Amino acid sequence: MKSFHFFFLLHFLVVLGACGQQLGEQSNKPILSSSKDRIMKKSDEEWKQTLTPEQYYVLREKGTEKPFSGQLLLNKEKGFYKCSACKNPLFTSDGKFDSNCGWPSFDREIEAGNIKIAIDRSHGMTRTEIMCAKCGGHLGHIFKDGPTETGKRYCVNSISLEFVPENVSKSIKSTSTVALSVTKTKQPDYKKKPQTEKNQVDTITLGGGCFWCVEAIYRELRGVVSVESGYAGGETANPTYEQVSSGTTKHAEVVQIVFDKKQTNLTEILKVFFTVHDPTTLNQQGPDIGTQYRSAIFFRDDNQKKVAKHIIDELQREKVYSKDITTIVEPFTVFYKAESYHQNYYQNNKEQPYCRMVIQPKLEKFEKTFRACLKMREE
Repeated sequence: MKSFHFFFLLHFLVVLGACGQQLGEQSNKPILSSSKDRIMKKSDEEWKQTLTPEQYYVLREKGTEKPFSGQLLLNKEKGFYKCSACKNPLFTSDGKFDSNCGWPSFDREIEAGNIKIAIDRSHGMTRTEIMCAKCGGHLGHIFKDGPTETGKRYCVNSISLEFVPENVSKSIKSTSTVALSVTKTKQPDYKKKPQTEKNQVDTITLGGGCFWCVEAIYRELRGVVSVESGYAGGETANPTYEQVSSGTTKHAEVVQIVFDKKQTNLTEILKVFFTVHDPTTLNQQGPDIGTQYRSAIFFRDDNQKKVAKHIIDELQREKVYSKDITTIVEPFTVFYKAESYHQNYYQNNKEQPYCRMVIQPKLEKFEKTFRACLKMREE
């Protein structure tokens, strides 16, 4: 796939305002004794004997479960959440909210001191990791984009948590003061900000060559809720990667992007699209040749069609490219999600030659050009 064409960025390429929100101080009063006085230490072998392989991978090896796969993601019962490794109380149901990120999210911890943080510079990012203060188990990360007055979003792996329903915790004898204090203590009345409504979210499907590159870029763009790699525009139902690669299914490699219209818009999404691939090479992106690599916009309604056509007309009129744009604008019919190993390919295969030599340079140039449009990262 071809390198970015940053030289052609027009005067209409408006950079989105950077999202800035600082983490506020913890305002809820402690309701439990601090975990720092109850540190649990075990050897790796001891943890392997008490945890399942999946729990060990996440809690002890700092792994991440697949988004939208955790059992507690959609849990709306009243109760509290404790560390699945050491049973240290971490969150209550009062602080849980739907963040559409794929993992359970909370706006505050159950008590100051039960969770500790550390800077995480893995996977080419700088984030703030959250860990159980009692056993050191990896929970997830904390971000500054929470929907309530705390401004916090604790993004947690379901497998790191164990849920105790309110009716169970109330039945525990008084010796189990932890569960009782959690359910009986009145939580602060945080006024929640409006959650993202369905009509605030839109979806667009784009083909810009190899989906590994395009997906990696859009995952970094602020306002993008989710990105999936897959196939569209063909005739074969449920095609495999091998079938699409053969060129016989007429499908294109695409990414399906769900975005929050309050944080970004289709125009900005498409400006990025025409910046990160070459729309003038018919059925080709650099060394990748075939109809599956065609430049394509699959619109879902008249507005999407209008916006796409307008941007293409602008690019053509301003003679941004030395050749005509070959991007196909056609109605969306069906999207087939690609095999699991294609999803988030760059993050999962950073050491592969293709990722280091092709995707990483593209991503770095994109991040430099669209710096103000990137999702917030922890310093």
